[in-house]
Amino acid sequence: MSTGKYKPQYPRVAQLKTGKNLRDHLSKEGISMGFDEELKTGENSPFAKAHTTRAGNTIGNAFCILPMEGWDGTTDGKPTELTKRRWKNFAISGAKLLWGCEAVAVQPSGRANPNQLMINEQNLGDFDALYKMLEHEHKAAFGNADDLLTGLQLTHSGRFCKPNSKTKMEPKILYSHPVLNKKFGLAEDYPLMTDGEISELIDAYVIAAVRAQKTGYKFVDIKHCHGYLGHEFLSAYDREGKYGKSIENRTRFIREIVSGIRAEAPGLEIGVRMSIFDWAPFKQGPEGTGIPATESPYKYAFGGDESGTSENLSESFEFLKELEKLDIELLCTTAGSPYYNPHIQRPALFPPSDGYMPPEDPLHGVARQISAVNEVKKAFPSFYAVGSGYSYLQEWLPNVAQHVLETGKADSIGLGRMVLSYPELPSDVLEGTTMKRAKICRTFSDCTTAPRNGIISGCFPLDPFYKKMEIHETLKTIKAS
Repeated sequence: MSTGKYKPQYPRVAQLKTGKNLRDHLSKEGISMGFDEELKTGENSPFAKAHTTRAGNTIGNAFCILPMEGWDGTTDGKPTELTKRRWKNFAISGAKLLWGCEAVAVQPSGRANPNQLMINEQNLGDFDALYKMLEHEHKAAFGNADDLLTGLQLTHSGRFCKPNSKTKMEPKILYSHPVLNKKFGLAEDYPLMTDGEISELIDAYVIAAVRAQKTGYKFVDIKHCHGYLGHEFLSAYDREGKYGKSIENRTRFIREIVSGIRAEAPGLEIGVRMSIFDWAPFKQGPEGTGIPATESPYKYAFGGDESGTSENLSESFEFLKELEKLDIELLCTTAGSPYYNPHIQRPALFPPSDGYMPPEDPLHGVARQISAVNEVKKAFPSFYAVGSGYSYLQEWLPNVAQHVLETGKADSIGLGRMVLSYPELPSDVLEGTTMKRAKICRTFSDCTTAPRNGIISGCFPLDPFYKKMEIHETLKTIKAS
């Protein structure tokens, strides 16, 4: 799909210049989303609120940098100068919680792309150096790093593995999905991961966690979101054996990983990034607008109802009860998947090249995630809950996020693609500095379109570093084709 000549069908956020403009638009759209017109600064700001975890780790404020998939490591999983530049930006952003910085594979076959980072014995020195660089840069910028909490996101990409080629998928799946198998060209009888392979993978997660602790990271995230393998376990209603059908079996994967980490890496904190809800896969409909790719009833949306286009958090709550039993405090929330329903996962006005035009004003998607996390916080106040999906708010991000924190709808505000273009946003908000309009992410989706087409990920429209690269011209050609 071409995005080069795409004309948005909804007002741009930059056009909503006053609180009245925003309020009127939200009312017209029927969107329930609070915001504060006046921002607090200094110690009175809810963004400045610190938190000490039950494990004794301090998070100095309520900003979090979300983990994003990297496409610029070496083929043996080491960071490059591009990786280090991005991580340095995270370190000097002003955020005090770095949720893994980016997805790190625990097995070579589980990589989402052939340049994804891997943590193994050969790369330990590189991960140690990355951690030390984060601490050094943060301390140089802010005086100390005692209240900076940095983790590592451990992942296996499951259905979306591309370990050897940027274009060839080599999926590892838990069950035959009637829509996704067809969407990605898999036969109904495509082989499933065996229980033995899952057992080996669990061991790999535990070994990776031990390595993460050895190289300085204070927690690991066991990724359960976005359609990757951890998330697919939660919807394995059709799978036979001890990892499928019942909620007890579908949560066995996380329980066994946590048990292993507790035994082998005592003192290492564990977090979970989770798609709180999911919907049916979407596809391009008339004139390129997204429509459901299947009719209801649709039963594979974990945290969704059988309509495929609405939430039912009952099973999500069952999963969260399991996390509570496992004494997990750090919870990073998200929704859906960038591969099959991106408009609910990362609301954007401009779709990536393989996507579809948004079927709703993206502000609906922002409000939906805020509402879901609010429900989680009400039911499970013991979690330190990080919210996601805020980048589309653009100029209004601090105002909505402040209201979220003030009203207890989340404990921390997670920033993803926004910090690719505007890494110092947390510092600016905390200091009361006016937002730099030229750096604000406008959700052009180039950071998705680029890797979908085998190009490194970065903010090509707004970051001068990427903007002047020759491959930017290649990207523009792809978008216009």
